[in-house]
Amino acid sequence: MAIGVGEKLPEATFTYMAEDGPAQKTTSDIFAGKKVVLFAVPGAFTPTCNANHLPGYVTHAEAIKAKGVDDIAVVSVNDVFVMSQWAGASGGDAGIHFLADGSADFTKAVGLDMDMSAFGMGTRSMRYAMIVEDGTVTTLNVEDSPKDAVASGAETILAAL
Repeated sequence: MAIGVGEKLPEATFTYMAEDGPAQKTTSDIFAGKKVVLFAVPGAFTPTCNANHLPGYVTHAEAIKAKGVDDIAVVSVNDVFVMSQWAGASGGDAGIHFLADGSADFTKAVGLDMDMSAFGMGTRSMRYAMIVEDGTVTTLNVEDSPKDAVASGAETILAAL
């Protein structure tokens, strides 16, 4: 069952690329005492994720933060090296934190995983966006199809703030 509005995020560990190499942060490190927009993509560099979903957040990062958001993060079931390369290639590394959920532990814990084995991709995240305040989900928009990035897009989240 998927996490819902009003529920606390489960404790999980993400990997991100620090200046000196891969490092880890927990759910508490990222969300405790903060207002965070978290959006998830099925895969870094995949067509909709790379050409549509992420660019909206890069473009609107300052406007989102101006609405009282402390941080914006993207999570994907990819390894930290892929996420780091995607951050640099997209220009998103200046305003968005790229979190790797390589084994899908967080994705499964929030119940937003999907099986994409038929496409050779294994377990991946559904496409969604959430607003999280002090670890509690206050808004959750999940796309009906992984090809869509409207309900979870930056413009929709900006309007929800």
